[in-house]
Amino acid sequence: MLKFEDMGQDVLLLLLLIIANGAPIVAYRLFGAKLDCPVDFGARARDGRRILGASKTWRGIIVAILSTAVAAMILGWSWQLGTLFGGLVMLGDLLSSFIKRRLGMPPSSMAFGLDQIPESLLPLAVLSAEFNLAWWRVIVLVLLFIMIELALSRILYKLRIRNRPY
Repeated sequence: MLKFEDMGQDVLLLLLLIIANGAPIVAYRLFGAKLDCPVDFGARARDGRRILGASKTWRGIIVAILSTAVAAMILGWSWQLGTLFGGLVMLGDLLSSFIKRRLGMPPSSMAFGLDQIPESLLPLAVLSAEFNLAWWRVIVLVLLFIMIELALSRILYKLRIRNRPY
């Protein structure tokens, strides 16, 4: 049975997911191309396509992890847990980018589910014991994140923070 405290924690976990995913976008808007270094350093896979693409940068990963660590501390968790959470979000995001490049999709293109599931499922599943999350709560949180991310994407596009609406 879901307790009221669990719902509060679920909201905070969704907030951490949003912060980790939004921090690189905010950093790009604040700094433009300054300190922009692609994670794949421009390398290409055997298929001739970039491994990850130019939009996945070290600055974005660092900002996401640091932002999530700070947010976790503010929300009552340790900075170490926040760092791990943010790192897992970014690992999921890199995995989805790698798959999208192999499928021939351009950077920043929309791939419903592939854009949201790895970056939300990976941290929630890996840290499920830490947060005392049953499998069904992990699934519900992933589904909620998908809906929130799609709605926020449209809002950020209208505010000219994001280049494309999803």
